[in-house]
Amino acid sequence: MAARHFTETEIKTPRTNTILDKLAERPVVIVEFDPPKDLDLEDYLKGALNLWAAGADAITMADNSLAQIRMSNLALGAIVKHRLGIDPLIHITCRDRNLLGQQSHLMGLHALGINQVLVITGDPARFGDLPGSSSVFDVSSFDLIRMVKQLNNGISFSGKPMKQKAKFVVGAAFNPHVNKFENALDRLEKKIAAGADFIMTQPVYDAEMIERIYEKTKVYDIPIFLGIMPLTSSRNAEFLHNEVPGIRLSEEALERMRKYTGEEARREGLEMAKELTEVALRYFRGIYVITPFNYYEISAELVRYVRSFGDGQFVADRPLLQN
Repeated sequence: MAARHFTETEIKTPRTNTILDKLAERPVVIVEFDPPKDLDLEDYLKGALNLWAAGADAITMADNSLAQIRMSNLALGAIVKHRLGIDPLIHITCRDRNLLGQQSHLMGLHALGINQVLVITGDPARFGDLPGSSSVFDVSSFDLIRMVKQLNNGISFSGKPMKQKAKFVVGAAFNPHVNKFENALDRLEKKIAAGADFIMTQPVYDAEMIERIYEKTKVYDIPIFLGIMPLTSSRNAEFLHNEVPGIRLSEEALERMRKYTGEEARREGLEMAKELTEVALRYFRGIYVITPFNYYEISAELVRYVRSFGDGQFVADRPLLQN
């Protein structure tokens, strides 16, 4: 039997619109939906389809967030993209892989046609659920952003030519909940200088902070996705406020959640998230919905709420795409 010869067109990976392409047309909603902690995919795939049907523009998958072991986001991203037709946005931490593993990981993402990534430092392994595991941190997030963009120029981490250029769209994280806000802005500027294409913030729980982020970042020529994570209970709110690095709740948010339990608490948390989303849409074209405890129904309802406003009627005069 004669061997089949493939044409160049047949072997090219089709390029889907990235979140930046979509931002040029309308506000964009990305939803974080963490990979499972076990081997069962059924509920995850059902949730991903629900989020997509609700109007999510991409599903972003953390890289063992809080140093808790989860399924590989590379493998899950490939399944979601190729089996379900949903655009993934993959987190890459500096914690889990040395430079050899990082470049190999990115080459695999390129081969799979997964081009949207978020580079973050990652929580130290000692705080996670696998005793004795170590953190790598060969490079900082600034370094890794530069190295990913280097792949876009067809140059490996070691400086060797790669024969092809990657097409990564690289995001970076911004944490406004620090003692010195100016220090956070300094880190943000370094990430932008390193080549970040967009920014995703930690979840924000008061309108004043949303307005402050806008006022302090409007000078930057880069899209920002404002983080919104619905609360599910008073215990959840207190834990996030006191135990999770990078998250701070307003006293008003804590007091509101203390008044309710059970299903009523989840409804109140979702109502607060809707209120914050309305404020965020006055200033930002990008919303980053973070799914609490993988309750995808809550995130899906919040996505539908964003879409109910139409394409940008709520947003102020900030350009759709600034770069």
